[in-house]
Amino acid sequence: MKHRCLVHRIGPPTLALAAGALFPLGFAPFEYVLVAPLALGLLFVLWLSAGYLRAALLGFCFGVGLFSVGVSWVYVSLHQFGGMPPLLAALLVFGFVLIMSVYPAAAGLLQAVGRHRPAAQRMLLLMPACWILCEWLRGFAFSGFPWLYLGYGMIDTPLALLAPFGGVLAGSWLAAIGGAALVLLVTGPGTDRLAALGAVCAGVLLILALGRPGWVTPIGQPIRVTVIQNNVPLDQKWSPDAIGSIAGGYLAASRNSPAADLLIWPEAALPLYLDEIHDGYLMQLRHWPADFLLGVLERRRIGDKIILYNSALGLGESDALYRKQQLVPFGEYLPLRGLFGWVLNYLQIPMSDFTAWPDKQLPMALAGQKVAVSICYEDAFPAVVRQSLPAATVLVNLSEDAWFGDSLAPHQRLQMARMRALESGRPLVRASNNGLSALISADGQVLKSAPQFRQRILHGVIVPMTGETPFVRYGSLPVLGFALLVVVLGSFPWVRRLR
Repeated sequence: MKHRCLVHRIGPPTLALAAGALFPLGFAPFEYVLVAPLALGLLFVLWLSAGYLRAALLGFCFGVGLFSVGVSWVYVSLHQFGGMPPLLAALLVFGFVLIMSVYPAAAGLLQAVGRHRPAAQRMLLLMPACWILCEWLRGFAFSGFPWLYLGYGMIDTPLALLAPFGGVLAGSWLAAIGGAALVLLVTGPGTDRLAALGAVCAGVLLILALGRPGWVTPIGQPIRVTVIQNNVPLDQKWSPDAIGSIAGGYLAASRNSPAADLLIWPEAALPLYLDEIHDGYLMQLRHWPADFLLGVLERRRIGDKIILYNSALGLGESDALYRKQQLVPFGEYLPLRGLFGWVLNYLQIPMSDFTAWPDKQLPMALAGQKVAVSICYEDAFPAVVRQSLPAATVLVNLSEDAWFGDSLAPHQRLQMARMRALESGRPLVRASNNGLSALISADGQVLKSAPQFRQRILHGVIVPMTGETPFVRYGSLPVLGFALLVVVLGSFPWVRRLR
């Protein structure tokens, strides 16, 4: 095969590393949509001639390239805004990259159980299934890190039609098959090319068959939404001297905004605990012509211990609180505190020892609708957003993206938010302190957005939706179940030999 000459010249590990480094170019802000599937297809080719350990090594190298480039913003958060010394920040990021690279390595190890299968079967069936299972595991294990799922890069392609059915993982699976098929069409022998062409045709027919079924329908009247993006610098936000100007700035921007049904301020908009906010200030918001939703910090005393929550306060027919459930490791809490407690000496993030709320929370009654809230990192987790569905008619995410600076993260996060809207069939409003704030329709399209690092009043109309997509009802279970079945059947002769 043609690919063997290329592999021998460059070396499989180096080629896997390079392919992994190219993979993030398929996502926002680059959005070269074919790059990620083709990079993965190249990894699949390398796996064909590799045994268990070699396949795991190649997957690991691919992961090192992928995460070194794709989550480079972690260094920005730790060093530039967390105050961590450059060397220590680089070492921690390197350690994080190595840990995340275990998942592609696991995919390589898993697919090797079917190495007795023909190449086309492995690349078009078994390897994509293994990749999907390990993507899911990465978003679930050890609090999860569901970043750079292959399906996110497909948000502006016909594969996005799969999202209401099987979520982002369904898009990942078909994109993985498509990438493998394209690579086989170029490098494979005649029979493999025929199988690849058949896979492409089957994918096209599947997309055409899906169409856009009416799982969801509008409910009530469209609502006018205003997002206040005040672009407060972090070095000012946590200064006690700036509290008055920040609080006054949000009020002034809200007064200058167009008439709205719902006014939204971002995560931790006021650098105060809720019990420190003056009653008169909150009373102004309660008597506003519009309902309010704003990020607040909350503290509660339980016995001798003070518990901190990253929360959202809704001011409508009645006051309502949402408390964040999916916290950011090393940003909002320390996993394995006994081992990593020393990190607090370097992470100069104010009030960074939060507690996750353990219970399911109901949507808020705001602007005549049922509004489901997520805070920052939470909208990367489909399961967190699904908790409030199908009851919710509108989704809102409050974010503080200033921690990421001018990096890839805000663009990647907007792309993930679009996928949550598409999966659920609900409009989603994204309110960020420094951008990218956005109004997203129920089909995942950005209606309006505010640029980064600018003060903006983002105003527009969204259409609340009701109904239940298959993804809302079943989540990723059908996709995962089918993937697991493919892996079991693909390894069947191996299983028989164990008996």
